[in-house]
Amino acid sequence: MLPVLTPAESAALDRAGAERGLSVDALMEAAGWAVARATADVAGGTYGRRVVVVCGKGNNGGDGLVAARYLDRWGCRVVAVLVVPRNQLRGQTVTNLRRFIGQGGVCVPYSAERLARELGRADLAVDAIFGTGFSGEPSGDMAAAITLLNRAQAGVVAVDVPSGVEGETGAIRGEAVQAELTVTFGTWKPGLLFSPGASRAGEVIVADIGFDRDMIDTDLWLVEAKDVARLLPDRPPDGHKRSSGVVLVVAGSRSMTGAAALAAMAAYRAGAGLVTLAAPEGIVPVLEAVLTETTFLPLAQTEEGTISAEAWPSLEGRLRTVDAVAAGPGLTTNEATSGVVRRLLAESPAPLVLDADGLNAFAGRDEELRRRSADVVLTPHLGEFERLTGVASKDVMQDRVGYLRKAAAAWDCTVLLKGTRTLVGEPGGRIRVNPTGSAALSTGGTGDVLTGALAALLARGLSPADAAVSAAYVHGAAGRLAGEDLGEGAVASDVLERLPKAIAIVRREGAR
Repeated sequence: MLPVLTPAESAALDRAGAERGLSVDALMEAAGWAVARATADVAGGTYGRRVVVVCGKGNNGGDGLVAARYLDRWGCRVVAVLVVPRNQLRGQTVTNLRRFIGQGGVCVPYSAERLARELGRADLAVDAIFGTGFSGEPSGDMAAAITLLNRAQAGVVAVDVPSGVEGETGAIRGEAVQAELTVTFGTWKPGLLFSPGASRAGEVIVADIGFDRDMIDTDLWLVEAKDVARLLPDRPPDGHKRSSGVVLVVAGSRSMTGAAALAAMAAYRAGAGLVTLAAPEGIVPVLEAVLTETTFLPLAQTEEGTISAEAWPSLEGRLRTVDAVAAGPGLTTNEATSGVVRRLLAESPAPLVLDADGLNAFAGRDEELRRRSADVVLTPHLGEFERLTGVASKDVMQDRVGYLRKAAAAWDCTVLLKGTRTLVGEPGGRIRVNPTGSAALSTGGTGDVLTGALAALLARGLSPADAAVSAAYVHGAAGRLAGEDLGEGAVASDVLERLPKAIAIVRREGAR
């Protein structure tokens, strides 16, 4: 896994580096060289290329000035534009301004007219205005400079984080640079992974500037294919259907048979050896027609065609024969059905995955999530998370990591928070970021596919957190495959059918 550092953790890393002899000057030199190298690569060379480096007052501006010095030395025609008066520059930024000018570099004060003119004839621009510690809304000349960078025809290389993006959360509260490439230092930053900031970063290069891995202290990690490949269980050649995991899916209602079908088949496609679908008795004939491999547990139903309280004895008798349970897809919020879900959580000896209406059963009563007999993984999207916590989705979006960490601790369980970057939080505070996915997952039913896949991995012996991470990764990879094959016409069943191929690809990529 790759570490993801907040601004405070990045500052602590800088201090740890200083204790091992990595001075601010050495770090800035390495960072600026990395930016210059990446800029030269994007430009397709250096000789005669016109580059404008737009610098703020802090270390980010200093990194930009180091990059300007190297690009100038390598033959680029470089103009550095200071968006602040020289007397506002700090620390090593002052030193590197002197070095750049001493080499014969051109540095000019900011004016909108001058920057627009320089950008108009530039091949590339370097954004070195704000760094990873920025928060709030750019104003004055800073905001104007960002606007001009975005209007320019020249591509933009951002230093550490695109200016205007909050490094800690990815939030954008005003103007923000749209970069073609971002060169960040040492580790990933949250602002490069989470929306809307991630969409401004373009391609991201994580440059090694001298930090050792043992100097990094964080609870936020970016998952890689090799991490998931190590977790995915192999099906033994001498195994049988029960040795590959037995899953019970509690799902469906008269109006939502498809959700149940998707979840059940996804469990098979993710490697489960045997799947039983417990559904209202009235819809079982419909489901039997499309799920030829699945066994069924018909349940007593309400007048509305949902699972009734009288279904509990049938469910209870099956729970000790399975390795994992998935509950929620298509259940509805009928109170009798919700009561069955709550009892399921309280009494099941097998680990559970709760999704959709399985989560809605605990809206306004989330304290009951701690009253259970086995492990549980919760898989809310933002709306479901809001119903469980009472925190508005718009507020959660400003700090998904923080709110997820609190929820996982409060409920003492693994929580998978869906989104453009799905997060998996653990009670101890660790959060893993899933990098896979595509717009193909923004259609109805894809969450049901994730639920089934997750239950299969739980049944096959993975821990709740590892099962959630692995399921999110392969589900996102399957979504990408579906999007590549079918574009905007991809639907949940297309994602489902690509789960085996996605798993094979992850295994292959992880072995490299």
